[in-house]
Amino acid sequence: MGHGELDYILNIALVLAFAGFGGILSRKLKQPVVLGQILAGVLIGPVVLNIVKPDLIISSYAEIGVILLMFLAGLETDIGDLKKTAGAASAIALGGIIAPFVMGFVAVYYLFPQEGMIGAAFVGVILTATSIGISVQVLRELKKIKDKTGISILGAAVIDDIIGILLLTIILGIANPTDNAGIGMVLIKMTGFFILAGISGRVFSSYMYKYSAKMLRNRNVGAFAIITCFLLAYLAQRFGVAAIIGAYFTGIVFSVTPYNNRVEQDVSNIAYTLFTPIFFLNIGLSISVGSINLIIVPVIVLFLIAISSKVIGCSIGAKAMRYTYRESLQVGIGMMPRGEVVLITANIAKAGGFISNTIFTSLVVVVLLTTIVTPVLLKKAYTPINMEVASSKVKV
Repeated sequence: MGHGELDYILNIALVLAFAGFGGILSRKLKQPVVLGQILAGVLIGPVVLNIVKPDLIISSYAEIGVILLMFLAGLETDIGDLKKTAGAASAIALGGIIAPFVMGFVAVYYLFPQEGMIGAAFVGVILTATSIGISVQVLRELKKIKDKTGISILGAAVIDDIIGILLLTIILGIANPTDNAGIGMVLIKMTGFFILAGISGRVFSSYMYKYSAKMLRNRNVGAFAIITCFLLAYLAQRFGVAAIIGAYFTGIVFSVTPYNNRVEQDVSNIAYTLFTPIFFLNIGLSISVGSINLIIVPVIVLFLIAISSKVIGCSIGAKAMRYTYRESLQVGIGMMPRGEVVLITANIAKAGGFISNTIFTSLVVVVLLTTIVTPVLLKKAYTPINMEVASSKVKV
């Protein structure tokens, strides 16, 4: 074996080492671990030290990391609670789609007219997507993932993703009428996936109750869970739904089996040792800042819209469902980060020539900024003393 063939091993060792240091430093500064991991990515990536370049192996590991993270979030979700918050999650998701779309469209249309109406519409759609990989991890650290607000954030983010993909299909259909993927077809495929996931989940969980003792007594349940998770994530992607939603549903299915604790132990050991630190560090790694002066104004404008639109939209949705000011704020902040879905849709828009390179680069920087500020703000929103002051100001 030549040196070059083993470079990826060295890269993974470096990535894990820096993710570990970043996490330790964050904990020392009483900040969520993910923040340190993301910033470690910026440090060793093209922007600062340029020790590690983003590559296919790292991004594949990162993809597995977010899939396992969402599986674990599903595993910790109580179906009864999810049903109870379904109405609230829908209202929150609706607010979290309308506000970013309208604000993003208006800002780009008037401030960057060279992007045109289609470009502005694409930016609006891109800003509607929520990436809760970051929020899930912070909620897990704060032990709030099973709270009313935690479950609402998870439910709303799932709905958000589905509506976001539909909106993207509509805009693509308008922008490129020849490419007729057809919104009807997308709707049928997505509905098909959820029906399939629902039925197979029900059959699977009752089967596990009946036969699991015989089948899995001496076998590794964790391996079985990971195989199922990957298969459903892949199927979800094929049906036009994000892979992370397939993983989340698999987690929900396993949460009602007698083995949920064992599965959680097995999967979280694998996820947190290797894959999820790479996912968070890779966010920082994927930033490369070219001509900074060109993107300063769009970054500021889009960043302010990205954070304020989710907080405003989702908080209004939560408030309409009788959540307190504090809970509404927690939900709004939890829905703030943008991640893989934004990067995927922005790539589609750039490849189709619907948005300029400047706006594309700005959106990538905005993704990074929202993922950096969310852990800090979310931790603050769940810290009682700071919040008492904030909520008394709101009431006044």
